[in-house]
Amino acid sequence: MTRGRRPPALVYGRNPVVEAIRAGRRLKRLLLLAAPAPDSRLDEIAAAARAAGVPVEEVGRERLDAVAHTRAHQGVVAYVERRPYWELGALLDDLETEPAPMVVVLDGIQDPQNLGGVCRSADAAGVAAVILPKDRAAEVTPAVAKASAGAVEHLRICQVASVAQALERLKAAGFWTIGLAGEADATYADVDLTRRTAIVAGAEGAGLHQLVRRRCDQLVALPMLGRVSSLNVAVAVSVVLYEALRQRGHKG
Repeated sequence: MTRGRRPPALVYGRNPVVEAIRAGRRLKRLLLLAAPAPDSRLDEIAAAARAAGVPVEEVGRERLDAVAHTRAHQGVVAYVERRPYWELGALLDDLETEPAPMVVVLDGIQDPQNLGGVCRSADAAGVAAVILPKDRAAEVTPAVAKASAGAVEHLRICQVASVAQALERLKAAGFWTIGLAGEADATYADVDLTRRTAIVAGAEGAGLHQLVRRRCDQLVALPMLGRVSSLNVAVAVSVVLYEALRQRGHKG
């Protein structure tokens, strides 16, 4: 690879590639495992790609391993257009007419599995956007897409230079900012989650940065009755999102 050249944008895994096609993301080329036995799922993916005008190539497992840099590709790797991240201003403009959108703001989540888990729950709960810092945090990589089961393809993903400043802009746009903090007196069920809401979560262990914490309108905790001190961040965010759906009257 030429020095300084960015690596190609990839999506791997069966669900992530299917969701990329469903979401209308432009695929440039699809590599499929040349399986010795018929595989109906791979055949369906190949048919969907060809229907979208995407070149399909059958290759060996070693080639797929080398391209994806993992063996977790499930026999399918797609070269895709680079992911467009939303600018915060454009996102707020897009949400202006929605009466009570929810957004998730992540403060320094570095584990791709955690980011993927949050995105999967965010999509399931109808979250309008996930907001990430540009620096010192996980980006939406192929591993994140795989961990999200392809849910990232259906989400608005916004990158910001400063999470604290982003919270100020969200508050100016009418969002109530709820930070997850283990030491908070209030619990997640004590707050009104039916309004325009931003749920703010920090990295496991470190939690929210102090500046971000001070920008939150309210801090809430999840009750911890066992011996461990905290939940996985993706699980914690999921609990609060589904409490919001309960409060908003979603029955199923």
